[in-house]
Amino acid sequence: METAILFTFGFLMFVVFLYSLSLLHLLINFLKSRSQKDTSQKWDFSDPSQIPFVTIQLPLYNDKPVVERLLRNIAEMDYPPEKLEVQVLDDSTDDSAALTARIVSELQATGFPIQHITRMHREGFKAGALKAGLETAKGEFIAIFDSDFVPNSDWLKKTVPYFRNEKLGVVQTRWGHLNANYSLLTKLQAFLLDYHFILEQTGRNFGKHFINFNGTAGIWRKKCILDAGNWEGDTLTEDLDLSYRAQLKGWEFKYLREVETPAELPITIAAARSQQFRWNKGAAENFRKNYRKLLMDKKLTFGTRVHSFFHLLNSSFFFVVLQMGIISIPVLFLLGDPAYSGIFTGMTIFILSPVIFFVTYYAAYKELHQNDRLSLFRFVGLFFTFFSIAMGLSLHISIAILEGHFGKKSEFIRTPKFNLKSRPHLKLNSPVKVNFQLIVEILLMLLFAFGIFSAFKIGTYSLLPFHLMMFFGFSYVVLASLNIEILAGRKTDLKGFENL
Repeated sequence: METAILFTFGFLMFVVFLYSLSLLHLLINFLKSRSQKDTSQKWDFSDPSQIPFVTIQLPLYNDKPVVERLLRNIAEMDYPPEKLEVQVLDDSTDDSAALTARIVSELQATGFPIQHITRMHREGFKAGALKAGLETAKGEFIAIFDSDFVPNSDWLKKTVPYFRNEKLGVVQTRWGHLNANYSLLTKLQAFLLDYHFILEQTGRNFGKHFINFNGTAGIWRKKCILDAGNWEGDTLTEDLDLSYRAQLKGWEFKYLREVETPAELPITIAAARSQQFRWNKGAAENFRKNYRKLLMDKKLTFGTRVHSFFHLLNSSFFFVVLQMGIISIPVLFLLGDPAYSGIFTGMTIFILSPVIFFVTYYAAYKELHQNDRLSLFRFVGLFFTFFSIAMGLSLHISIAILEGHFGKKSEFIRTPKFNLKSRPHLKLNSPVKVNFQLIVEILLMLLFAFGIFSAFKIGTYSLLPFHLMMFFGFSYVVLASLNIEILAGRKTDLKGFENL
């Protein structure tokens, strides 16, 4: 039994080590990209004949708090109106549809080319709405923005010119954050997203590996969408699905790190959990749907296959971490046994994994905080807090990825939007739901408390940092889920919304 426990623990550490090596390679690509000059050919928009027709699609579903901000922002887009149309793809089932119709009518009266498109059903969810709008879209290029995004007025002029390259199917821009400083929760979400958009997207794109359209703040060539088989709603991340199908067809993607598109981060633990569940389950569904095609495609390089494997299985490493956490408790009691000292000595190489994580995350963080003299100290706090809470979400995300891998279908649940600046007195508390998952999270919190106690009891401290992070993470998730506001990191003022 002891040997089986140690073998399993060592294998899980090895899996994490391999994943960390893939991130190290992305870091190398990222660093190389910083010295490379962009030589892409672009259209010259000073010549009106080179400006193509663009359709902007705005998928909505019960987004009343943010719909007016979205529509009036899009109406400020600096692009020739005769070469622009805006489709408001509204699947709303509440009274927000009436508000949307009124604002659309006002904008139409000013001559702005916008139309309100509704469906009698929600088949295919967001993918279905985008596909339905595509049937009548007049644009050669299709820009997509979710309801909580507020692109700058020159967004189209910064992205569309790259499509002079006829092989280019997608241009994706970097997400910015309107309310990153609102609370601990939003700071940690910004920390994760910045890592993805600075290091992962840049590293994969520079290495000519597959990247993903992020569902919003990007623009497609309409021909690319159709050639790849159009939008499909059989996964919860239709954006990732179409991205892989398009790149398997040979279309190129371009990521523009320097073009920032601001958006509002979820401000409640329930909204963040819902979003993470959808994203992570969708990634697992896409691995199940598309990875075999990548293995069979002889045109792809070995590096692209490897990075696609870790890309699509990214969320599945939460399941690995959860298993490591549980198994680490009996491992703690074996650490002092001389019979296994050689095995533990061999495992020390895997200490490189957290070092690699630290270095890669710091490189991404430093890129956006170059003028902050205290950036390293702020980063250290965010890094350990983020990974602790990520560990606390490991059960929630493990359930999502297992459902995805085993093909269990679930409804596409849109992330709630709040726009607190326009509703400063909104009550965010929701009824506490003590379900089976929360009970298990409480038990895991207690399990890692036992691990911390045992470390001091038996005088073995090598796993203490890991158990402290697991305990803190599950404590945060449990208390935040129970609406204990101080530990949820929530503020009652509007700080963090100064950019709205």
